[in-house]
Amino acid sequence: MQHTSATPIAWPESIEHGQSPSLAVWKFASCDGCQLSLLDCEDELMAVAGRVAISYFPEATTAMVDGPYDVSLVEGSITTEHDAARILDIRRQSRLLVTIGACATAGGIQALRNGRDVDGFTSIVYAHPEYITTLATSTPIADHVRVDLELRGCPIDRGQLLQTLAALLNRHALRLPTTSVCIECKARQTSCVMVAHGTPCLGPVTQAGCGALCPSFHRGCYGCFGPMESPNVPALRTQLGLLGLAGVDIDRLLNTFNTTAFAELEQTQIDERAPS
Repeated sequence: MQHTSATPIAWPESIEHGQSPSLAVWKFASCDGCQLSLLDCEDELMAVAGRVAISYFPEATTAMVDGPYDVSLVEGSITTEHDAARILDIRRQSRLLVTIGACATAGGIQALRNGRDVDGFTSIVYAHPEYITTLATSTPIADHVRVDLELRGCPIDRGQLLQTLAALLNRHALRLPTTSVCIECKARQTSCVMVAHGTPCLGPVTQAGCGALCPSFHRGCYGCFGPMESPNVPALRTQLGLLGLAGVDIDRLLNTFNTTAFAELEQTQIDERAPS
């Protein structure tokens, strides 16, 4: 059985009065995949659109309504000074702020540059690096403002997004999975790819939510949904080593969509186990 956690949320007061809540969707450094997940809801989105006032969503409409907004969905990470200032303004305009996707919740793929020579990267990638202004790090939205709810994934799961909107409209607690992808594999009777095939997999330390999509196609989990509630990253490292992976290969496996989240978690666990 999939374990979930009920997340009580102080939904905006306007919903209590029978009004349609206003929704804004914002983009920072990202690939747009999470916004596309919202558009991919198709028929369900039409039903939601009838009960939610979509006030700002450049990906979907040119109609723009000034805030404040009852709910803001924010995709992408903070990578420039302009981003850092802009998210403060969005927070001021938003009664409820929900981050969507690995970029917004953990810094995303672009966080691979953190702690590295950013000037070196820009000189290689861009013909005129002198025109590029960027921060040295890519950071999640929560590093800059208060976040009311996080929806993880790369991209997010549209089912979870619809559940969130339904919880908003009906003013009830939202239930999101807190266990690992392994539980989802068991639920759909998918054989463990690590045990059956020796395939490296991050499923034991990754939060459920994708329906064990990759293992169902005999591929290892890539960690799209970030760390689960109580993962044991050092133990997984040991197991991956037994499969024949060198330390650098394990680092590469962990350093993808949620690189900063896994790195910070692993360092904390190592520090906790170190003799005092």
